[in-house]
Amino acid sequence: MERAPGGRRRIRTWIGGTVAVLAAGALSLTGLTGTAQAADVNVAKNAGFESGLTNWTCSAGSGATVGSPVHGGAAALRATPGGQDNAKCAQAVAVQPNSTYTLSAWVQGGYAYLGAEGTGTTDVSAWTPDSSGWKQLTTTFRTGASTRSVTVYTHGWYGQSAYYADDVSVFGPDGGGGGDPEPQVPGAPSGLAVGSVTSSSVTLNWSAVSGATGYNVYRAGTKVQSASGTSSTVTGLAANTAYDFQVTATNAAGESAKSATVTGRTSQGGGGNPGPGVPKHAVTGYWQNFNNGATVQKLRDVQAQYDIIAVSFADATTTPGQITFNLDPAVGYASVADFKADIAAKKAAGKSVIISVGGEKGSISVNSDASATAFANSAYALMQEYGFNGVDIDLENGLNSTYMTKALRQLSAKAGAGMVLTMAPQTIDMQSTAGEYFKTALNVKDILTVVNMQYYNSGSMLGCDGKVYSQGSVDFLTALACIQLEGGLDPSQVGIGVPASTRGAGSGYVAPSIVNNALDCLTKGTNCGSFKPSKTYPGLRGAMTWSTNWDATAGNAWSNAVGPHVHSLS
Repeated sequence: MERAPGGRRRIRTWIGGTVAVLAAGALSLTGLTGTAQAADVNVAKNAGFESGLTNWTCSAGSGATVGSPVHGGAAALRATPGGQDNAKCAQAVAVQPNSTYTLSAWVQGGYAYLGAEGTGTTDVSAWTPDSSGWKQLTTTFRTGASTRSVTVYTHGWYGQSAYYADDVSVFGPDGGGGGDPEPQVPGAPSGLAVGSVTSSSVTLNWSAVSGATGYNVYRAGTKVQSASGTSSTVTGLAANTAYDFQVTATNAAGESAKSATVTGRTSQGGGGNPGPGVPKHAVTGYWQNFNNGATVQKLRDVQAQYDIIAVSFADATTTPGQITFNLDPAVGYASVADFKADIAAKKAAGKSVIISVGGEKGSISVNSDASATAFANSAYALMQEYGFNGVDIDLENGLNSTYMTKALRQLSAKAGAGMVLTMAPQTIDMQSTAGEYFKTALNVKDILTVVNMQYYNSGSMLGCDGKVYSQGSVDFLTALACIQLEGGLDPSQVGIGVPASTRGAGSGYVAPSIVNNALDCLTKGTNCGSFKPSKTYPGLRGAMTWSTNWDATAGNAWSNAVGPHVHSLS
């Protein structure tokens, strides 16, 4: 991230001082007289919002500082319009009369305005509509003959989404109030962690450093690249090889000490993590730890066709990111020990039993380093206590790819290579590789077992051919699966998730025969509808259903039909 006020202020101060000295020298040499002007400075205070809202006032409590997204440093302003309030945040800056100032700021998000009022001449403003990335707004104003203070401001627009602002600059003669202190050499980055890996690259993530305008990445002590943000992918590496990495933070004052070292190993290539006992073609079923009208089951009652059983669901605690599990008395277990014995029996039969996190009402949020660590530690504790083989990520209310990746990496490091990791995103989550769920899946591809997208409760969606398909058809299953298959996931990491019966979901139920046709279409190129993929994917993992309980309610019709078909795929 470029730290515009800090870095630019220092550079321009020296340039201004140099010009002033040269000008004074030139006047002296030619025998003329003159007075050198003081160097221009950024007269805005707390210009990067590193000190919260100090020096700023936001209307109707509309403003707050956030740690992401930021343009520079570790904080930025987030202001949210509401009702008749346009989320105006302002500060009065000290200026010199009859002087010209350049006003600028970096913005993104909803409609954003930048302006100056009380200039004593013509008040000015600049604006931009929605922006998905940082954009700089710039304008200039001149002060009046007696103007000593000008109010600079940002605001959004009524009824529009929140906007973000960072690195405000009011550049011109010092009005007596000075500016923010010159930058100090930043501290060493913390939180350095390995993200996604391939056979030739390693992605690194770290925490933002206050006052930093950029970062340098080192491999084995040698600088290999620079980054403006808190993530960087090092490429050109050898397969199945371990590398040591460090990062430093930089700004106009210099470079920090190196961070702690992390080791990242490139993959051997090919598919993801199969998990212990997970067959090449597998059936996943969700087991309900509650009674919602479906057949109540103990784990021992789950049909043998299911290879992965996802216990639904883990519960949130008051600690962000932390999860726990509470066995519901409604499912009929006499004791927790009885439940654990059922898990052990399923595992002894070659099944994988995992804990599912989320669901429709799940409120687990992993959006910081602390919550990522809390998630990893608590999930691993549940694996140890109950004997779960791994976790399923079924967060239907959004996730943060950066911190969920960190959490899953930490969990994998604790659990080892045998951990089973599944995901169950909604269709909207997997329409593009830019989505947070899709990014997470790709980030952890080397430890990911399967993504069983929910092809239900959806409505119409785009297929990989750009056409719109309606749920409830073989084309909907195959054309949407194609997005994942062509978007970077290995075929072994793609499964088709559907309801076990018409009562298992609000919409999107398809007969087991349609599921089997979709499997044939994707793996063999047969039994397709109007959509036929350009190639086949024989390694497709299989299918998933919600839930084993609804399946049992319907006489196990789904698993009896789909299970043997999945297991017969070659």
